[in-house]
Amino acid sequence: MQIEPEEAVAHLCAADAVLARIIAATGPFAMRADGDDPFRSLARAIVYQQLSGKAAATIYRRFVGLFDPAGEDGAPLLSRSDPDWSPLAEPFPEPAAVLALTDDQFRAAGLSRQKTAALRSLAEHFASGELGHEQFTRMSDDEVIAHLTRVRGIGVWSAQMFLMFHLRRPDVLPVNDLGVNRAIMRQYGLPAMPSPAEVQRVGAPWRPWATVACWYLWRSEDVRLPTGEG
Repeated sequence: MQIEPEEAVAHLCAADAVLARIIAATGPFAMRADGDDPFRSLARAIVYQQLSGKAAATIYRRFVGLFDPAGEDGAPLLSRSDPDWSPLAEPFPEPAAVLALTDDQFRAAGLSRQKTAALRSLAEHFASGELGHEQFTRMSDDEVIAHLTRVRGIGVWSAQMFLMFHLRRPDVLPVNDLGVNRAIMRQYGLPAMPSPAEVQRVGAPWRPWATVACWYLWRSEDVRLPTGEG
């Protein structure tokens, strides 16, 4: 099953008044896929783990700049939920090039020891052929998550980002995503960041289009929404 934007938006507007308000203010669903390279997608997810979007984007740009210095000072940094984001405009190294980097080079880009080890492990899996594009298209969401989380440094959140932005799976709800949780807290008037169980509760009406709902929640952090009750 793939994302059907019109069907998804109609369902979300009917099922959730808060999302209906966000959708009206944001406009058409315009989530950009992250290209055909699964290595790029997963490496990017590793870099972004446990960081705010802007901090992660800066480190990611420095990492890319290790291979193409011109890329470090390229286009403005955009979040992946931004309709103007274009992953194909960014150069990205092959796994062998990542494996050739030294610890000092990883550190200069702002990557921790843990993320350096994770990126190397990922590159090794792709360089050896243990990971590749074709196998993922035949797997269910749960199978993709189980397969990817065997790789050092790939957790459930990273696998979920891969499902959403690379495989375009329609019903992924990352309950530990900082941006989604912050948007839920603000838009649904919660007193604190929601627990995973609260995210599941709030997101229950979104099924089977949770991916689309999450995109609108991410966008709600970047667009000016009208005030009013949800």
